[in-house]
Amino acid sequence: MSDRISGVVLLPTDGAPAGPPVDLVIEEGVIAAIAPAERAPARRLLAMPALVNAHDHCRPLSPMSFGAAGKPLETWLLRLAAMPPVDPYRAALAAFGRAARGGAGSVMAHYTRFLGPMPPVEEARAVARAAAEAGVRATFAVFLRDRNPLVYGGEAALLAALPERARATVAETFLNPMPSGEEQIARVEAIAQAVESPAFSVQFGPNGPQWCSDALLAAVAERSRATGRRVHMHLLETRCQRAFADRAYPEGVVERLRTLGLLSPRLTLAHCVYARPDELDLIAASGAVVATNPSSNLHLASGVAPIGEAIRRGCRVGLGVDASALDEDDDIVRELRLGHFLHGGWGFETVVARGDWLAKTVADGRFANGAPGDGRLAAGAPADLLVLDLDRLDRDAVMPLEPIDLLFARATAAHIDRLIVAGRDVVRDGRLATVDLDATEAALRQDYRDRIGSRAAFLDAWRDLEPAAVAHYLGGFGCC
Repeated sequence: MSDRISGVVLLPTDGAPAGPPVDLVIEEGVIAAIAPAERAPARRLLAMPALVNAHDHCRPLSPMSFGAAGKPLETWLLRLAAMPPVDPYRAALAAFGRAARGGAGSVMAHYTRFLGPMPPVEEARAVARAAAEAGVRATFAVFLRDRNPLVYGGEAALLAALPERARATVAETFLNPMPSGEEQIARVEAIAQAVESPAFSVQFGPNGPQWCSDALLAAVAERSRATGRRVHMHLLETRCQRAFADRAYPEGVVERLRTLGLLSPRLTLAHCVYARPDELDLIAASGAVVATNPSSNLHLASGVAPIGEAIRRGCRVGLGVDASALDEDDDIVRELRLGHFLHGGWGFETVVARGDWLAKTVADGRFANGAPGDGRLAAGAPADLLVLDLDRLDRDAVMPLEPIDLLFARATAAHIDRLIVAGRDVVRDGRLATVDLDATEAALRQDYRDRIGSRAAFLDAWRDLEPAAVAHYLGGFGCC
């Protein structure tokens, strides 16, 4: 398959002025040549690397629509039980479609629960089919966990504080037996054998230290070392997770991950909002990737991650939307800008320049997701690129401006003209090329409306569960 993208301006990421328009020739999924434009373009277009969503969860619709707004992570997670299970294929198609429409050519889907009712391998096949139809490169991290299904530190006291009917509903919802660690690892590898392809890879996805025993994490580390399979997990997202970690791992949670064999270049750590300087040093030395999620951290009142410090100390850093972009629209173009606003430096200090931030989050994100190349637009590189409407971006057109100034000042997904992944149009003229996202989401909404009644008992129990959970964290962990 061949294509020619005519008369586009390439976005410089090295601080140099933008050059004259060029033609990009694409052959068999790679950029075959870049040459001066043969003719003046009818409109100005800006070509840049396709962005990378290095941490997300493949959620069908926003949890806010199910009453999860304005809650810290620990109660927000519990509220997700208000979402009835729906068709996994349709759910994943909506999630991957939104990611593509938002500008992401590579997407990490940390799958933290199976929707059912089909077996896990069949559900993974459905997710892989959805990713292929949406056209993105997808990475599927399959959850593993074996402790603390309700709250950190054990649920006995919380359950005892609930009225009997609420206690029964909460136990039925959250306290289901989990397979052994060996069975969970085998499940990940069976899924990988069934669904992996050049555009769809599988990783181990332990939920995080507070949800995984040392034995489980050590077993994952050993299988990762033996097979080369990457690992994707949460770390130190909230104050309560920091408090739990300080109690459970006196020597430090990152040091414990190192001792368990998990800290390596094969590891991605999402969030790290409460990582300390010495922990960032360990992460940097190991070659692991920090996947930061600025909007999600704000939505869930988690805080602002020390990403500038992580960059100073040599950490690889990817960028994630985490199903909670600023406007809940999966717009990773805006997320790129927000990340730099927060972490690029204050006043006259520059921690990371804008072009370096773009190049870094793309290259480190591709590394974390197992996508080929580093994202640079060059002959021989994978043809993964985002094309913005430069005329619309430069809406005032008063005087010549550098594209990178326009990009970081005002660009959003609304300025996307094309998203090309492996040489294939995924977004064209601002719309998905192969998926009717509006129809998919409309069908999902109707599915949820039809099924929300099945969550009546949980919603009734929630009135007791939420204050009990808040009391657990405030009383036992001192989290505020």
